[in-house]
Amino acid sequence: ILIEASSGLVLCEKNADLILPMASTTKIMTALVAIENGGNLDRIIKVSPLATGVEGTTIYLYAGEDITLRSLLYAVLLQSANDAAAAIAIDIGGSIEGFAQMMNQKASDLGLCHTHFDNPHGLDSKNHYTTARELAKITVAALQNKEFARMVSTKKVSIPVAGQDTTRYLTNHNRLLFSYK
Repeated sequence: ILIEASSGLVLCEKNADLILPMASTTKIMTALVAIENGGNLDRIIKVSPLATGVEGTTIYLYAGEDITLRSLLYAVLLQSANDAAAAIAIDIGGSIEGFAQMMNQKASDLGLCHTHFDNPHGLDSKNHYTTARELAKITVAALQNKEFARMVSTKKVSIPVAGQDTTRYLTNHNRLLFSYK
């Protein structure tokens, strides 16, 4: 589906209501729920051991690492970091499952009927799905959040590693940011 985000006008669609896994686009809702419920984005989160070693794309968080919620959000939105998504979920929701409940509540608040979240990163699960139409609605809601819109449009950011002389350099994977003003 292609929509004009400010009005919601559908410009083009094909199979827009087909229920499918959403993979890493899950992280749009993860970031929105975290921004809305996580409090001060500059507060320090201590990374749970349960957030380390997550399969897929990561920024190699280590258990006990101190990192800001803002840095974790950049890792989620620019690098699609599964470990950062898990760290956010465990901190804000108390567990992966608790945060997924928060995501599902937000989906319900947005009037979505064909979306269900099982995790904050989008790794395969039978009960983790959406439609293109509902994903577009999630994205419109997220882009209305000024903090989300600013973060997701950031091209590059550096994140210092606490207590070390190391920095993580993150580059946004959205090629359109480098093609259009």
